[in-house]
Amino acid sequence: MKCKVEKSKISGEIVCPPNKSYTHRAIFLASLAGNNSKVENVLLSADTIATIEACKKFGAEIETENSSIIVKNPIKFDKIVPEINTENSGTTIRIASGIAGLFTEEITLTGDESLQKRPMQPLLDALSSIGAQCQSTDGKPPIKIKGKITGGDVTIPGNFSSQFISALLISAPLTENGINLSIKDNLVSKPYLDATIATMRKFGVSVQTLIPYKRYNISPQVYKTASFIVPIDFSSLALLLSAAVLNGDETTIKGNIGNLPQGDEVFIDILEQLGVTVSIDENEIKIKTPEKLKGGRFDLSNSPDLLPPLAILALNSEKPIEIVNVKHARLKETDRIAITSRELTKLGIKVQEKEDGLVLESSGELCGAELNSENDHRLFMAFCIAGMYVGNCVVTDPESVQVSYPNFVEEMNRIGAIIQPE
Repeated sequence: MKCKVEKSKISGEIVCPPNKSYTHRAIFLASLAGNNSKVENVLLSADTIATIEACKKFGAEIETENSSIIVKNPIKFDKIVPEINTENSGTTIRIASGIAGLFTEEITLTGDESLQKRPMQPLLDALSSIGAQCQSTDGKPPIKIKGKITGGDVTIPGNFSSQFISALLISAPLTENGINLSIKDNLVSKPYLDATIATMRKFGVSVQTLIPYKRYNISPQVYKTASFIVPIDFSSLALLLSAAVLNGDETTIKGNIGNLPQGDEVFIDILEQLGVTVSIDENEIKIKTPEKLKGGRFDLSNSPDLLPPLAILALNSEKPIEIVNVKHARLKETDRIAITSRELTKLGIKVQEKEDGLVLESSGELCGAELNSENDHRLFMAFCIAGMYVGNCVVTDPESVQVSYPNFVEEMNRIGAIIQPE
């Protein structure tokens, strides 16, 4: 499918969706705790539904009530588990792999064509070092894991994905010996590790930080019954803010901001550096945008999901926007660096693609184009927002938003966007 996107202005109120990363983590931890643990303000999207289904396959009894889930009974580690298909969700397959290591019988985990291209070997090596037997196809899904991991000392590289470390942390307290975790190389996406530890704390498990982002100790513990409220998703908020910056007219973004760590909060600082005034009042955000953005150099090593919403702001920047230290964005659902470079060039942006980022500068001669999002939800949304600024654009794969923001098109159209199926 494709969508036609016309030049348009948005105004009024729009509610930011709940956080996808916290929804994943809270569902897994509630499923390990059980006993009527509750997760409220859940994001129900394709990715998080994959996590719910994985937990059910693991034996958790889960009920869904509106935007909440309740785990009646926890995961059963003596259960024979059929194959788990995690669809397009990297977070699901990685955390589920750690949990699979706690079972004594072999478990197969797989996903869709895109997920089967994403690396898993560092996590499989780490699980193998503490007692699991792991098989894969070139270090990628489908994978087979047979436990039981017993814990101990484990070392894992941090320069691929913080999800590998999160998977080990979540499983660690349920091992016989706990885990002494060492991270080699520079850890990418550090705030996502903070999010995992913060969520574990809500469910009664503590993580001892020996050296931040380098060494952790997790002793044997038990997850406890808890209620968890998911905050808004700053990754989605960044897209809404970009839409307001490029196309907004008195736009207000509402939602439960909360006080849990989110790396993509840095987008507020980025906008201010670009010259945008951001006002946050309780549970709503408003902005005031200059005629032209200032440009600048931005390190997204800890927040790779900000690449698409930041890159499109080059459409209205008087100076170049340089994005650096985000090589791991090439390992997302797609190679976001290469696709962003290729597609934004069609609109008239001068793009210099580097191994670890992009330099983008408006040519001043913008034009509509067909933009191929390669079925990547964040690219689809970013390209639609760009199309609203430029006009006369077509964007492919609208169904991809089911991953993180299922009603994106309907909500944008409600406040003035012109995005229509073609």
